[in-house]
Amino acid sequence: MILKRRSLASSLIGGIPETQEMLDFCAQHGIVADIEMIRIDQINTAYERMLKGDVKYRFVIDCASLATSENNGR
Repeated sequence: MILKRRSLASSLIGGIPETQEMLDFCAQHGIVADIEMIRIDQINTAYERMLKGDVKYRFVIDCASLATSENNGR
C-alpha cells in the first residue's frame, strides 16, 4: 500500500442504517438538539457572534425566511 501510494480510510460513525437507527432512538426517547433559529437576514450577525464566541447553540436558518427575502428582492 505504501509504495503504490494507496490509502485505506473508514469512519467510526457507521453508515446510513446506523444513522437511521440513531435517529429512530432519539425520536423514541425525545432526544433533540438545542438550536437557535435565525432568519436569513440575521446571517451576518450570527457569523459575527460566532467569531466572538457568543454562541450557545447551533444556528439554524429558518428556510421560510429564504422565500421572504427572495420576494423582497434581497
